[in-house]
Amino acid sequence: MKRNWIIATAAFVLVALGLGGLYMWQYRMRPVQVAEAPSAPASAAEPAAPAASEPAIRHPVEASLAASAAAPASGDAAPQWNALLIDTFGKSPVLRFLHTDDFSRRLVVTVDNLARGHAAPSLWPVQTTPGRFSVSGGDGELRNINPANAGRYTPLVQWIASVDAKQAAALYVRMYPQLQRAYEEVGYPGRYFNDRVVEVIDHLLATPDPAPGAPLVQLTEVKGSVPSTQPWLRYEFADPQLQSLSSGQRIMLRVGAQHRQVLKAKLAELRRQIVAANR
Repeated sequence: MKRNWIIATAAFVLVALGLGGLYMWQYRMRPVQVAEAPSAPASAAEPAAPAASEPAIRHPVEASLAASAAAPASGDAAPQWNALLIDTFGKSPVLRFLHTDDFSRRLVVTVDNLARGHAAPSLWPVQTTPGRFSVSGGDGELRNINPANAGRYTPLVQWIASVDAKQAAALYVRMYPQLQRAYEEVGYPGRYFNDRVVEVIDHLLATPDPAPGAPLVQLTEVKGSVPSTQPWLRYEFADPQLQSLSSGQRIMLRVGAQHRQVLKAKLAELRRQIVAANR
């Protein structure tokens, strides 16, 4: 049963990676200064501060499986990631979708930031896609999200749905020491990356479903005399409650109803496996 949980976790890592891709494939909600490492502000999406320096692990990776992979816990893992990603998923999708440099750090930051308000674009593990976010119609300053936008995300969503979970699990287990090390280095010493993965799954599954139709958006106000040359990067949800959601939940809304159903179904499947593995 633990093996099933690890498979589920590995596949979720790919879903999280894909969600990061969807974020970059859409539009930035506000101009921000890019950070080099994630901050850890208090929020409802975050776990409570640990009472001890080394809290109990709630969702451990089976030690024997992780140890059998013999992955190095230190050193430069970039060549290893590049080779293993290509071996697991194929050269074409890896080159199309991923940044393999500093992959451990990119991946743990992406997973962690899906439950936060913002994610630094420079740290996402995915490539951007051609095209621009577009709007249509609306009333006054409010606009509808153009239904054609959903088509821009189809290749990535289809790739996520097609991933072989067992192959993903083997890669995840083999490289878990690198992921854990990266998670501690970005600001979580004594915390366990798998536990954060489970929290983020539950957080994304709790994404509210908006009213029928695409949520309305509006341009973020820009103060100053210099006009914006890229207004498509400045749209935000007109509903303050939707705009206040985490980056991951806003992604789940912006991809459109059909893609959201695919991603939620995938996450729900993974959650069921996790629950079964812990009975």
